Amino acid sequence: MVPVDRVQTGLRIERNVLKVLKGLAEYLDISLGDLVEGIALHAFDGSAPFSAETLGKIRQLKSVYGLTLTAADAHALTEDGDPR
Repeated sequence: MVPVDRVQTGLRIERNVLKVLKGLAEYLDISLGDLVEGIALHAFDGSAPFSAETLGKIRQLKSVYGLTLTAADAHALTEDGDPR
């Protein structure tokens, strides 16, 4: 184990993305924070964070929670009332 200094943070995230992340964290039996941290660390290294099996579970969770957003939508999302 590598000791770290974690901080509490708040962030805004699309509702169905959060549902899929929470479902995946539960499936993997890890905390949501550990999942997000792992995704970020893999992305920083330019490596894929998920196995083929986990990607299958993600597809299933996306279907269950109605998540239709993809990477192509990243950085182009707006909220209701947002003039962007």
